[in-house]
Amino acid sequence: MTFCFEKERALFPILTRKAQLSSCSQSALSEPVATAIRDYTTSWLEQGMDWVGWVTEVDGAKAEFARLINADPSDIAVMSCVSDITSSIGSAFEFTGDKNEVVVADIDFPSLGHVWLAHERKGAKVKFVPDNGKNCIDLEAYREAINERTRLVSISHVSYYNGFKQDIQAIAALAHSHDALIYVDAYQSVGSMQIDVVRDEIDLLACGAQKFLLGCPGIAFLYVRRDLAKKFQPSNTGWFGRVNPFAFDIRHLDYADGARRFDTGTAPMINACAARAGMQLLNSLNMADVESHLRFLSDIALQEAKSKGLRIASPLDVNLKGATTAIYIHDAQTVERKMANDGFIVSARNDVIRVAPHFYNTEQEVAAAMNALARYA
Repeated sequence: MTFCFEKERALFPILTRKAQLSSCSQSALSEPVATAIRDYTTSWLEQGMDWVGWVTEVDGAKAEFARLINADPSDIAVMSCVSDITSSIGSAFEFTGDKNEVVVADIDFPSLGHVWLAHERKGAKVKFVPDNGKNCIDLEAYREAINERTRLVSISHVSYYNGFKQDIQAIAALAHSHDALIYVDAYQSVGSMQIDVVRDEIDLLACGAQKFLLGCPGIAFLYVRRDLAKKFQPSNTGWFGRVNPFAFDIRHLDYADGARRFDTGTAPMINACAARAGMQLLNSLNMADVESHLRFLSDIALQEAKSKGLRIASPLDVNLKGATTAIYIHDAQTVERKMANDGFIVSARNDVIRVAPHFYNTEQEVAAAMNALARYA
């Protein structure tokens, strides 16, 4: 397959020295993102403060995220991380009556389960959907779990552990057939594949910036379906969630239109600068080409792992996985450090090493990483 991102690859200096294959945890730093961070610190150093300029960067980051998922900027709120977003969503629910169940998958990132378990004191009942023994969830398991008592289905689009990709459109249809909402943690998918919240009828979706969005930790984005937003009044709130934040009215609690009612306090400005630059780079690409390239690299990873006898934790069908390929490795944390010394930046999670390329990676890098892993398996 022809590598069509040579020009963009040159924007990532670390790739001249190392193969960074850790986008499931932290993507490589690009020159546009580094420049955006420097520009922020320069404005702070030389101007003292530029609140208008910094808020403009936040709004720009919202717009770039909206473009990636086929939404409008008014559908996007910003917070510090997906855990905060999930907590804010939970604060907008009253779990009273019989329709009080939250469906969560066993394979989801622990924060999702922790937040919903914390709401059990408010009357929520958390129902965990078991995996099929291969760290994947069968659609039939959701059919069994979702019923007339379900209030919310909270799922990960792509598993942080092994890259298993869920059919969010089908799960959304199941939720809606029982008058339940669907909330998608897309931290491991946005930026690596085409996503359309309108097509898939997603009610709420969250994603942070540091993984496939090419940004840094400390900022995350929330999409709220426009006709749904006005029904929410989150108690986790702040002055940017008001109709007019600059009225500085301490006695009056109102909620802004759209997703902005989920904004809280002062946004992470410098993080927004980094996030905006990263997503601008992504939006300059054809996401269909990015997705196609990453599917190709997934196939390479699976073929190389099989040929070297590695134990694969990910689905063996590229149609059932995202960009990440997980390999069972004893003492994965130690092997992660050894791989770094060998020039490969990969990511350990529990008993696996995750190889997670982005569009800037080549098939040679992926194949070489699997060859290196084979020495430690």
